[in-house]
Amino acid sequence: MKQVDYLRKVCLSFPEATEEPHFEKTSFRVTKKIFVTYDASANRASLKLSEADQDLLSLFDSNAIYPVPNKWGKKGWTFIELDRLTDQVLKDALTSAYCEVAPMKLRESIKDN
Repeated sequence: MKQVDYLRKVCLSFPEATEEPHFEKTSFRVTKKIFVTYDASANRASLKLSEADQDLLSLFDSNAIYPVPNKWGKKGWTFIELDRLTDQVLKDALTSAYCEVAPMKLRESIKDN
């Protein structure tokens, strides 16, 4: 399975997650809030993470996971290079992004997954 297909599968497995266009990209949202965008031209995703999760995940491989290089990066938006990540690291990053944006009741529903 291609990483983008895996990304889509994981994102849409979260409660109430939807896939919608976002300018020239694809976005994944929960309660109308974006938690991931995918840029097909760069085969890269951008995730909304907490500062702590951004720092922690960037330690894995700073060439594969790194803050967006502008004010959005300081707000937790983080680039991930899809071809450089294992499925498990990608799933962990996507779960963190979902939990950063989703309401508490939805976050709690995936705690044990």
